[in-house]
Amino acid sequence: MLRPTFPIITARLHLRPFVPEDLDDLHAIQSREDVTRYLYWGPRSRAEVAEKLAERTTMTRLDKEGDSLLCAVVLPDSGTVIGDVNLWWRSAEHRQGEIGYVFHPDHHGHGYAGEAAVEMLRLGFEGLGMHRIIGRADGRNTASARLLEKLGMRREAYFVQNEFVRGEWTDEVVYAMLASEWADR
Repeated sequence: MLRPTFPIITARLHLRPFVPEDLDDLHAIQSREDVTRYLYWGPRSRAEVAEKLAERTTMTRLDKEGDSLLCAVVLPDSGTVIGDVNLWWRSAEHRQGEIGYVFHPDHHGHGYAGEAAVEMLRLGFEGLGMHRIIGRADGRNTASARLLEKLGMRREAYFVQNEFVRGEWTDEVVYAMLASEWADR
């Protein structure tokens, strides 16, 4: 079980649960084709974002396998939500999880995604006692793969055309880190 104390404060960011007032910022992210290009879903309407936001406001802790902790990534000076990071509890028996992240393109290249993702790894390994955490990306998403490598995760697999996503066959790359690797970083 993991129930973080919020906000989680990093050097430049605040990570906190989503709230209904995040609708405009989240819509500004999720309505963009360049954001959703490598995701399972396409650009969302304001109504679709509002529906997903209602779900997101409940994803604040990990009580059991299958739960997801989803945090809004906020610039503290402006209060703007610039993206999100998440930690999924994939297997209790095997102590495994998965991290993910989505950021507004205006905030790419500043190290924000890496700074926030490190906190998800920390929560998974140190807070929940996970043995292994993975990160997955569309094989074409080289920026995401570079980030996973910068986090210290190692590439474990490259699956060729293993999923049919949004009308096309896509490759998938999988990175992973063990608790022992986290401790040695």
